Parts: sequence; C-alpha cells; structure tokens
Amino acid sequence: MKHARVIYEGREQKGTVTDDVITFSSGKTANIKDIDTWLPPFHPNKMIGLALNYADHADELGLEKPAEPVLFIKPNSSLVGHKGQVFYPDGATYMHYENELAVVIGKEGRNIKAENAMEFVSGYTIANDVTVRDFVNNWYRPPVRAKGHDTFGPMGPFYVDAADIPDVTNLELRTYVNGELRQQGNTKDLMYSIPEIIEFVSSFMTLEPNDVIWTGTPKGISHVHPGDVVRLEIDYLGALENTIVDGRSEKVPTGGKDNEARS
Repeated sequence: MKHARVIYEGREQKGTVTDDVITFSSGKTANIKDIDTWLPPFHPNKMIGLALNYADHADELGLEKPAEPVLFIKPNSSLVGHKGQVFYPDGATYMHYENELAVVIGKEGRNIKAENAMEFVSGYTIANDVTVRDFVNNWYRPPVRAKGHDTFGPMGPFYVDAADIPDVTNLELRTYVNGELRQQGNTKDLMYSIPEIIEFVSSFMTLEPNDVIWTGTPKGISHVHPGDVVRLEIDYLGALENTIVDGRSEKVPTGGKDNEARS
C-alpha cells in the first residue's frame, strides 16, 4: 500500500493512495492533482546515508570501492516533500541530484544479522540526496555541509509497504532534468546490499522504527541550476519532483534554463 502525508483543505492529513486517489483517515477522498502541499510521507527518526555504494558512481568520481560502507548522517532539517523547492546555496558551483532508494526501518534492532535484516524493513520511499560537490572533501571529513543544507533532502511522494515491492534487488532508478533523462541505474548494482548495510550499521548503532537508510546513487550525476525541474523515479515507488530555486544572497546567473527569468 502507498501512504502519503499532505496539506489538504488547510491542514495536515495522512492517507493511502490507489491509482490517482488519496483516501484520508477521515474517509474523505481527493484526486492527487488537487493536493495543496506534499509533505515527506512520514516523520523519519534518524537518517543514515551511504556514499559510493554503486561501482559506476565511484568510477565517475575517480574513487575506489571503499573497504566498508561509507556513512554520513542526513539531517532531518533538510527534508522537503514532493513538489517542494530546493534552494541553490551561496558558494555552489556544482550542485547535483542523487536518486536513492530509501529503506525505512520498522522495528528496533541491534547486532542484526544480514540473513534476518529484511525482517526489520517496513517499507521504501524515494530520496534525493542533493549535494554540492564543491563542499565534498574526502571520506574522512563527512560531507555535512555538502549534503546538509535546508531543502537538500526531498523525500516521497509515497511510503510503500515492503510487502508491495516484488523484488527490491531489481528496481530501476531514473532521473530527469527538465524532461531529459540524465541518470539511470538499478538496485541490483548496489555494492553493499540492504541486508549488509543493516548488519553493518546495527553493529554499532541501534536501529529504531522510522529510521531511514539512504542506499546511494548510481552513475549519472550532473549540475542543476535555478529554474530546473528534477524528477526522480523508482519502480513501484512513483516519482519525486522538485524545482531548483535561487537561494543565494547575491543572484548570479549560472547558465541554467530560464535562470534570469526566475532569479
């Protein structure tokens, strides 16, 4: 089942989505085209990101496969929902999307073995790990500034129950910028699988309900500019779409489509 959290008729409401209709907990329904504001589909607890978890992405950055999963914390203050705005910040010369399968933890666990790990997964959503490449230094300096800006964590539009995903190890990821396909990959190419990630993380950190693991992005990152519309798709999870807007204190043209008109 697909779950959503939205602002509709002036207040926050939760519901389930079938085709293009959302049914709220009150029993009322609405077409998703009529939703006022999309929120992240649930309230995450802590959010843990993986860097360099697709070999082709590591290759495009000229980096080797890490000896163990490379982790960082994605701050909850970065969250924004489907159709929300992502702000291009001061100092950025290369800002890009990262289409990621986000794994939602459903129950508490510590020292979870890989063979049991999927029992702790309640569902999945799409996450965009927006990053300013200028602010990334190396593996030993976690990229908090690069990935932690407000609005750098679009998530949604739905949270989908794990039981409704037939094979999470074979999901296509596609990213479009202004309708142009820029990125394509498949979860079968994850270097560290979801069970392996859960085992590693839970070896030193208690995983709790609504924790979210961002599993990494495949090859195909590219610079986005104010005015661009970024659309992320993952099989069975829908499409997460956001617009890049200029958040710099001094508006400097970056060459993005329609940038001068939108600044």
